[in-house]
Amino acid sequence: MPQQSKYSDQQFDALMHDIIVAIEKNNADRDLSLMVLGNVISSIFEQQVAPAHRAQMAEQFTQVLLKSINNEKK
Repeated sequence: MPQQSKYSDQQFDALMHDIIVAIEKNNADRDLSLMVLGNVISSIFEQQVAPAHRAQMAEQFTQVLLKSINNEKK
């Protein structure tokens, strides 16, 4: 069953496009891209998630990421 989002496809696509453009503009290879994106994620957790909820939310994020990666292999 598809998951519903509170964000429109247009909002999502625009932000994702901007991020990809920034990575490409800087000729960032895989390792640098993942390092930067990891730091962005950490910053979001630190600034927007209460300390008491960070571990649980990080675990949920990790599970969704792993599920996404595993589904792409099939």
